[in-house]
Amino acid sequence: MQIIMSTTMSVLFFARKSMANKLNECPIYMRITISGERFEVGTKRFVQADEWSTEASRVKGTVSSSKSINSYLDTLLSKAYAHQRQILNEGRLLCLHEFKCRWHGIPTQTPKMLMQIFDDHNNRMETLIGHEFSPLTFQRYTTAKKHTLDFLKWKLGVDDIDIKKLDYEFIQDFEFWLKSVRRCQHNTVVKYLSNFRKIVNIAIKKGWLTRDPFSGFKMSKREVEREFLTQAELRRIIEKQFEKQRMNQVRDIFLFCCYTGLAYADVQKLQTDELTIGIDGEKWIWTNRKKTGTSTRIPLLPPALKIVNEYLRNPEGPRKDKLFPVLSNHKMNDYLK
Repeated sequence: MQIIMSTTMSVLFFARKSMANKLNECPIYMRITISGERFEVGTKRFVQADEWSTEASRVKGTVSSSKSINSYLDTLLSKAYAHQRQILNEGRLLCLHEFKCRWHGIPTQTPKMLMQIFDDHNNRMETLIGHEFSPLTFQRYTTAKKHTLDFLKWKLGVDDIDIKKLDYEFIQDFEFWLKSVRRCQHNTVVKYLSNFRKIVNIAIKKGWLTRDPFSGFKMSKREVEREFLTQAELRRIIEKQFEKQRMNQVRDIFLFCCYTGLAYADVQKLQTDELTIGIDGEKWIWTNRKKTGTSTRIPLLPPALKIVNEYLRNPEGPRKDKLFPVLSNHKMNDYLK
């Protein structure tokens, strides 16, 4: 079910009899109520007390003077709701202060929009790939941004939102959406919310947001018992032969990860010049881990060395100086499954 943020506004016209003049003419006022707060403004129109209909909020009768005043009140009513629509279409918070500024033609500060801040952060991060950030980190924030946009459309039916509209309820609903609609596991949800929290912290540090919507919101990962392959299961994978050569390649890359402890990202970027001879006279892998940037020295066990030698002898496809023809992470996972 879609949850719509409250945009309640009501407009009422009334004759202020306590301010009647010597001719018993009462000034007509317009009252706008937004979220329980009132704003009253004179219409500069007057009516005899006994000619005002409280039930209809209009002047009684069908004479030309009555029709003229009622037509003017309809114009003011249309103007009020036009301001309401404009505020909501801009993704801004419908509040009395915002409405009064619009009514009186007072310029309001350009709002800082959530997705614009997200875009700026991701664009800067993309520029620094290879220096301060890895492609995988950038991809996580790209996905986090997409989820945030999809959530905004689901919850509010908008493409962006004023950063000041973020509150505890927004974060709570975002968590619910990730778990229920996106079907993300708990720890994955925590990761996406952590990415989102970084964007919120940027807004706080720059003074665009005075309160932290994450205040009081608990985010903690759950301990996960990771499964591992038994020796028998590993042997079945080693001995399995596929008709498609690409499937055999995926199997070999997976086995190489098992024998070296290297992650997909590390094997994907592995260069032939990172294959070297150690002080023991045997072949080693000397590389830097992609996630941590730390230097790693790994001796090649016979099964891992056998895989390396196979691909050195029979290189598959153009891969420049890469040690293995590694597919994208998405394709690798699909084939592994």
